Amino acid sequence: QSIGCDDYLGSDKVIDKCGICGGDNTACKVVSGVFKHTLTNLGYHKIVEIPEGATKINITEMSKSNNYLALRSRSGRSIINGNWAIDRPGRYEGGGTMFTYKRPNEISSTAGESFLADGPTNEVLDVYMIHQQPNPGIHYEYIIPGDNVISPQLLAHRRPGEPLNGQLGMPESTNHEDEDLHRETDTLTGQSAGTFPVIQPGRFPSHQPENQVPAVQPPRQNREHNWKQIGKTECTTTCGKGSQYPVFHCVNRITHEEVSESYCDSSTKPIPEEEACNLFPCPAFWDIGEWSECSKTCGLGMQHRQILCRQMYANRTLTVQQYRCHHLEKPETTSTCQLKICSEWQIRTEWTSCSVPCGVGQRTRDVKCVSNLGDIVDDEECNMKLRPNDIENCDMGPCAKSWFLTEWSDRCSAECGDGVRTRSVVCMTNHVSSLPLEGCGNNRPSETTACNNGPCAGKVEWFAGGWTQCSTECGSGTQQREVICVRKTEGNFDVLNPYECSYLEKPPSQQSCYLKPCGSKWFHTEWSTCSKSCEGGFRVREVRCLSDDMTASTQCDPQLKPEEKEPCNTQDCTPEIDENCKDKYYNCNVVVQARLCVYTYYKTACCASCTRVANRQSGFLGRR
Repeated sequence: QSIGCDDYLGSDKVIDKCGICGGDNTACKVVSGVFKHTLTNLGYHKIVEIPEGATKINITEMSKSNNYLALRSRSGRSIINGNWAIDRPGRYEGGGTMFTYKRPNEISSTAGESFLADGPTNEVLDVYMIHQQPNPGIHYEYIIPGDNVISPQLLAHRRPGEPLNGQLGMPESTNHEDEDLHRETDTLTGQSAGTFPVIQPGRFPSHQPENQVPAVQPPRQNREHNWKQIGKTECTTTCGKGSQYPVFHCVNRITHEEVSESYCDSSTKPIPEEEACNLFPCPAFWDIGEWSECSKTCGLGMQHRQILCRQMYANRTLTVQQYRCHHLEKPETTSTCQLKICSEWQIRTEWTSCSVPCGVGQRTRDVKCVSNLGDIVDDEECNMKLRPNDIENCDMGPCAKSWFLTEWSDRCSAECGDGVRTRSVVCMTNHVSSLPLEGCGNNRPSETTACNNGPCAGKVEWFAGGWTQCSTECGSGTQQREVICVRKTEGNFDVLNPYECSYLEKPPSQQSCYLKPCGSKWFHTEWSTCSKSCEGGFRVREVRCLSDDMTASTQCDPQLKPEEKEPCNTQDCTPEIDENCKDKYYNCNVVVQARLCVYTYYKTACCASCTRVANRQSGFLGRR
């Protein structure tokens, strides 16, 4: 069977989060939260305030970052990472408790910094974040006494044997041995001196059993012995202000011989008071920070660390000027590092055969990025600048070329008289290929041969001339030829009316042609009508780049793009002259000046002058 926190066999009692054996977690209050504010300015930003009396303190960065946590007392004393100096991970005293500062440095770790302390604190503490990059979130948690926590005043007025929170308390007694036993029990049960002891049921009865043997009383104290200081404890530090306490022993007043402490009155024993010792400052030393992450994930890289000159005094480590550490060799602040061997390129196969039996072709080989464990990994793991070629050209020497011929056509070009039969001739390599090549020499076989289907005896037929050149240099065009009706006699041709050959099928006089693809080409519409009839207007058209299949393309040369807008009708505006519109009086200028042209009589009598003024005014308004 297991033993509970009350030291009873088979008990299932456990200590709750408030530190009370068998408690129900109501004697204290857990305060927790997450600081997620978005910060903009670099530097110290307050996160949370830890009140006096807090226990089980946990301040943790939710993920790894370049920010730092800092701790300062309300009086302004820096405890961790103050004054822009980053402390090493370790244990730091502050606020009446010991804080453990952790900063994981493993590259694979994603955990952030943290402060941990058991407490309780004896003053208000402020937690800060040194902001350098976006805040990943800071989780904080601590425990403070609840409203129903028993206070010392309640303990002072409680009667002996009265239950405390459902548990029996120790009977009040003035016996010093009982008090010592009380303290010893606290120590064994893990109670701290700053908390009220929890006395388990039955541990200390309110009265002694009748069959218990009385304790042996100590020897009676007398004035023949007294307390004497025989020395001091060892100083807590060798330098930088430590502390020590006087040591008192019971001695014979006459012989000064040390005797058992039972011969002296314990109530008169002096209380040792703390004394300062070794006040001279400790020698300065180099405080070596943790190495930063390696600058490269593989291969040779660099890492850095912070080196500070520090000096300890009065249990505090202070950053001082570096000249104080000149008696020591300064450690290196940078170092080379290598986490692993980088992956490397490996040629897995030999070159393949050339892709062609003659001429210029290509050959390939297999190139892979292989890790130091022999596994094939992504190419990005290797240095792309050092990648061996996996494809290259290969020259198999000149290809033999020959003339390739088709059979002669079966039909003669003329139904009677002299004509020709044709065949196709092409120069090609003597292996499987479809690309015509140069170099078969000038001995090109003939593509035509003469043929004769017999004399023409006055036969009427259509005669077709040769085709003209294609109407376009590329793309689809047309060719024309002349087709006439003739009668062929011995050595002559007589041109007849086309009607004479109407019973015969007439050969086409036009056909489509296609020399080569044009690729992308600029197309445009006709110009629009000019915006003005005189004094400078403009006209526009739409211009598009189209490919051979008449779809939009971006492959046209921008420098060859036709204009989309141009000026037009730049001539001056001149009114049409009406020969019947004339001035009948020599002084029509007076009529214009008097603005009498609005009247029909004057408009007719001084027609030329009034018309000229009207055109001038309309032109002025148009320009406005």
